[in-house]
Amino acid sequence: MMGFVFRLIPPRRDFPVTMSEGERATMIAHADYWASLAARGTALAYGPVHDPEGSYGIAIFRAEGQAEAEMVRDADPALSSPHGFGSEIMPTLSLVTTDARYAALVS
Repeated sequence: MMGFVFRLIPPRRDFPVTMSEGERATMIAHADYWASLAARGTALAYGPVHDPEGSYGIAIFRAEGQAEAEMVRDADPALSSPHGFGSEIMPTLSLVTTDARYAALVS
């Protein structure tokens, strides 16, 4: 297992206060998706980040490798929506949790 950081980039800087009803429904589906991953133990932490430069979402999760991490990312309802979300996904160099240390990308 490896650790990954996922960043959901909203379609505009003021998204949290200007989202439409359709965007709000997408965000509910997005939150439900990550809640299901947390319930299965895949997602270790997730939530919105209040950045003065513009809010975004972040998740820290585990996957067997890059291909599986990309499948987790690609299944996010926000990314398949027509609302213009972007994303970044990056492997951690090391991920230490309360119960384990996950493989480092580089040793």
